[in-house]
Amino acid sequence: MSIEQTSQNPSAKPRVAVVFGGRSSEHAISVSTAGSVLKAIDRDKYEVLPIGITHEGRWALVSDEPARMAITDGRLPDVDHVAESTEGQVALPVGPGSREVVWSEPGTAPKALGEVDVVFPLLHGPWGEDGTLQGLLELSGVPYVGNGVLASAVGMDKEFTKRLLASHGLGVGRYTVVRPREWETEEGRAAVRERAAGLGLPLFVKPCRAGSSMGITKVKDLSDLDAAIEEARRHDPKLIIEAGVSGREIECAVLEGEDGPRASVPAEILVGGGYEFYDFEAKYIDSSEVRIPAELSAEETAEIRRQAIAAFEALGCEGLARVDFFLLDDGGWMVNEVNTMPGFTPISAYPKMWEATGLSYPELIDRLLQAALRRSTGLR
Repeated sequence: MSIEQTSQNPSAKPRVAVVFGGRSSEHAISVSTAGSVLKAIDRDKYEVLPIGITHEGRWALVSDEPARMAITDGRLPDVDHVAESTEGQVALPVGPGSREVVWSEPGTAPKALGEVDVVFPLLHGPWGEDGTLQGLLELSGVPYVGNGVLASAVGMDKEFTKRLLASHGLGVGRYTVVRPREWETEEGRAAVRERAAGLGLPLFVKPCRAGSSMGITKVKDLSDLDAAIEEARRHDPKLIIEAGVSGREIECAVLEGEDGPRASVPAEILVGGGYEFYDFEAKYIDSSEVRIPAELSAEETAEIRRQAIAAFEALGCEGLARVDFFLLDDGGWMVNEVNTMPGFTPISAYPKMWEATGLSYPELIDRLLQAALRRSTGLR
């Protein structure tokens, strides 16, 4: 789709701006997610405007070529590789009353790309999944798919996710938070090491506001703690250190309908290939097995679906979320995290769980878009 081709919008079909990429370390996963969504959107029902955000934060017009956005032979896609211009920039509306998208390039007059009816934000990580983009869209008055500002921000921050879930009676693991200034003094570092030692081994050191298993290290010896913290700090100055647990990793997808949220059949993550946990390589490159549906009793399945909806509502979620659990060896449940913009790549569990529940990938995308078109921006 060229710049000239997008300048007119004679169709009465709803126009969807698919926004992806972004400045976070999850850029490539967002691009891959967008490729899958673009391939699945019913073009007889919707017109599509793909917009990519580069690593530097430039909003670029992108060719509507989903195949170029896939992870291929271990190579990660990038917005810069699919952008139509290395200098041009897309601008969304800056205030309510207009939904006109504008394209500008140095030395040329701005070009109107027509209005958009809804935005499908497919960014993962900070500067997109964390409420920042959602706030921009609220200010612009443009409807968008998925969670609002608060749920997005809370779901991105693992500390506050746990705080809210625990306040609603949902099980969470033991953890400690490392704030940026604390790690910058020797006294603070000593306090962190002491708290971490109190959690026992193994430990998982994670960026507090990142996803896609970026920057996570499993620590089996406290002598490795400092290096794990430095690795996590490459992604986020705020960290969380979690006590390891023994159990099965189970996920459940939640989708909000007109009659409230529904939960899918659950899935189980089976990490193989010598990986010790579900890290980035195991998830996206070697593709560990995801068993759908998970082999659970009827009672266990009912309980995880109940808790998934409870977690969804505890965070004030809208539209969709994937809730990740541990089924502990003693039979109890523990929420690991809530993902407010789950992946939609070809191997992602969220659409696969809904497919196993009876909702195909294109139908899922259509329901999310229709829900966003029905929902107003602003206080609700």
